[in-house]
Order: sequence, then C-alpha cells, then structure tokens
Amino acid sequence: LMDSNNFPGNVGAGEREGRLACPLVARRHFGLAHGVGRAGDVAAQQPKAAGSSVLAALAGHLAADALRIAGLTGVGPVSVLPLATGMTLSLVLLALRQERPMGQDTVLLARCDQKTCLKAVTAAGLRPHVLPLRKQGDELKLDVQDLSDAVASLGSERILAIVSTTSCFAPRAPDDVVAVARLCAAVDIPHVVNNAYGVQCAATCKAIAAAWGRNGSGGGGRIDAVVQSTDKNFMVPVGGAIVAAPASRPELVAAVNGTYPGRAAVGAHLDLLMTLLHWGAEGWRKVLAQREALVPYMRSRLQELAVRQGERLLYTPANPISMALTLDTLQAAAAAAKAKTEAAAEAAAEVKSPALAEAEGPASISESAGAEADVATDASGKAERGEDGAAGTAAAGAKHDGEAAEAWGAAPMQNAATKPAQSQPPRPARAAAAPADVTFFGSMLFSRFVSGTRVVAPGKTQTVGGVSFHNYGSHTDTPYPSTYVTAAAALGMTQADVDELVARLERCFK
Repeated sequence: LMDSNNFPGNVGAGEREGRLACPLVARRHFGLAHGVGRAGDVAAQQPKAAGSSVLAALAGHLAADALRIAGLTGVGPVSVLPLATGMTLSLVLLALRQERPMGQDTVLLARCDQKTCLKAVTAAGLRPHVLPLRKQGDELKLDVQDLSDAVASLGSERILAIVSTTSCFAPRAPDDVVAVARLCAAVDIPHVVNNAYGVQCAATCKAIAAAWGRNGSGGGGRIDAVVQSTDKNFMVPVGGAIVAAPASRPELVAAVNGTYPGRAAVGAHLDLLMTLLHWGAEGWRKVLAQREALVPYMRSRLQELAVRQGERLLYTPANPISMALTLDTLQAAAAAAKAKTEAAAEAAAEVKSPALAEAEGPASISESAGAEADVATDASGKAERGEDGAAGTAAAGAKHDGEAAEAWGAAPMQNAATKPAQSQPPRPARAAAAPADVTFFGSMLFSRFVSGTRVVAPGKTQTVGGVSFHNYGSHTDTPYPSTYVTAAAALGMTQADVDELVARLERCFK
C-alpha cells in the first residue's frame, strides 16, 4: 500500500500510474507496478513507489551482507540491477567511459570462450583486445606478464579498463585477480572483475578480498567493480546482477546507478530479497558449505568413471567449480568409423561411370548398381552390428543421424537394386553417410535429461564481437590435445545429482 497505484481512492493523472489491466499480472507482481529509481539514478527514491524503493534498498543491504558471508570481506557499496551479467558489465564500462579521459576505448581481457563478456565490451562501443592463454599442465591460464606487455605495447592512455575473469569452463583457470589488481594499481588502469558465478566459491571470494584488501582498503591492488549474477549465485530466475566495489573505491557503483537510463523493474530485487529472507544467514552459509563439500565428491566420482572408460579427468586444481572429462576413446572410435566410411566411398567411386555403363548396356548398369548396393550394405551392416568396438559405436551414431533426418521428413532414398535397371536413370555412385561427430555426445546427454554439460572438440572457428577465434570453446587457438565434456559443481547441486550424472554419462559411453 506504500506505492501510489495501490492508494485507496488514488486518482492517477500522469502518463505512468501503475495501472494493471490483468489481475493475474497484478498478483504476480504483488501490485508493485511503478518500478524503482528515477530517470537520473536507478538507486534514487521514487516518490510514487515508496514501498518498492524500500524493498529495493533492503535487497541491496542483504545482498551486501550475503557477499560478506561468502568471503567478500571489505565490500563497500552494492547495487542490484534488473540486468543479467553481460548487460551489467556493459553498463559498468559505459559508466567508466564517462569518468575517464577521452580516447580511452580499449578493454584488455584474457581469452574466455563464453560470449557474454566480449559482447559486453562491444555493446558498450569499445574495442576488445583479447590476450591468449598459456597451457600449464592441463590448465589454460593468463600470464600476467603478457598482460603487462600488452599494456606497454598499447599504452595506458588508450586503455579504459582491464577485465579479469574469476569463473569459467575448465580447462581454463580463473585469472589471478591479486596479480592483475597489483598491475592495475601500478599503471593506473581501472579493473573490473567478471565474477559471474564466483560468489558461491570461497576461494574466489577470498582472492578478490585479498586483491582489494581485507577491509576494502586497497591492499596494494586495484579493483573498481565486481559484477556477479543473481541467478547463478543465489538460485533465482535469470535477469539480475549485483555490482559491488571495495569500501575504498565507492565511486564506480554510484556512477553505474547514475548511468542507468530511466526506472527499473523491481522483479530482480524482489526475487533476491525473498530468497535471502527464505535462507536467512544460516541457510545461506549452509548452501555455500554444501557446494564446497560437493566439489571433491564430484571430482572423485568423475575420476572413477574416467578410469572405467579409459579416459582422464583433466587436472585443473585452479578451477574450483568446473571440471572436464576427456572423450579420447570416442574420438578414436569416430576416427576409425570415418576411415571405414571413406574406404567405402572410395570403393563405390571405383564402380563404372553411368555413361560407360550405359554404353555397355543394361546388364552392365545392373551390375554396377548391384556392386554399389553391396558396398553400402557392407558398410552399414558393420555399423549396425557394432563391429570393431568403439568404431562401430561411432558409425552406429551416424546411422542414428540418418534415421533421425528421415523421421523429420527427409525423402526416403531408394536402393538402385530395388527396381529394374532400365526403369532408373543413370546416376553416380553414392557414398555412405559420414559418421557422427564426437560432439553428438552432448546431444546424447541432453536427450537423457542432462543439461549444462558442454562437449568441446577442436576445429571450430567462431567470430564474436568482430574477433575471430580458432578452436572456439576450448579457449585456445592451438588445438587442445583432447576432446572433452565439462560439468560444474554449482550451487544447489546435490550428491544424488552427481551420482545420476555419472550413471547417465556411463550409459552414453556404452
């Protein structure tokens, strides 16, 4: 009742009076239709929406407390925004651009094959300068010396900010935020941390707190803002993010609030507020502790699976959330199946050309068609019988692809031997279907109701934000030695979930 649209007897005479036509919409939003903030500042009090403004402010205070409990000691101002992580990063960079000298239009960041951060840079009208990672054991890491060299090469006067990444898919490791923060302090370049789903990880929060000093005093390093997702860290619907800063550098959060154009929806604030009140401080500590305990359990179960299947769980100790399991045996099976298919195609190509067969007469055409059918039958028969172990499995996957295409309306193809030779026009020999790619493993998992895993194979070229990447998905231009599937020990996952994941992975291997 503290929002004007809910006042008894209120007469709204403006263009925006919180009128709701549908009762279901009114119930869904608890009658809070005015939103929060004012045109000049998303954190400002809205006179027409005193109740919503109080709820939004309370959500911000509880979010700050939740960050401190998670390990971000020394956190200062916090702003909850109704934008997902990427758009929030763009808003932070736009706010920085208004505060920095003209001509600073370049953002430095290490390669991370998740499109959001790169697109956040280009959406803000800025130029990304992407640094390659270095392979250390199984892990891919940013070498801070490479970052320092890039700053020297480009010139600090051109660089708006350095964006570091603390949560990512294995085998990439999070960036060393302490070392990056020290470099940023030394060269006087703003430092924005993309902490998309790092709040749930104690080690990540500890590293950020160390980088800005335990009490937010700087600690010899520089961090201007830390951006984190509400849905990934607090188990609420997609559509919100938290911008936080150390107590020693409150300016950027205030600038972000002032950069946001217009009012904001209050839904993200409500979702976060209700969830934090649902948990309470002890409940929040409990879910964080459960996730920390899940990490070694999940690693152990995936390691056992790897041994049984002749695979390997990549050694990525610096990544506290994501894990990667190789698919080398399936890759070998796919290669063997491909070799067989190519051999079958070559055999079919040796059949006499239709023109020559026509010159020699109908009998010759019939013989050629029969030979082609024999070759195709031999190849598909071996695949269906699963001969040669894993290779047969991969070829059978190719057969499945063909059947699926036919089921979705592809016209059935007739075998040349099913009709008299004279009734068919001559046609060239047709090669057997190509075997399924190893990335089909991801489709197998999804069809078994396993979501969130990613199958990464070398060879894909992708352009994101105008930047072209080779072997996209694996964080490196140099082909990664293994094809692999990733999985995350994320907030809310249980041991029962891990057990079922391993069981379904095992069935897909078979």
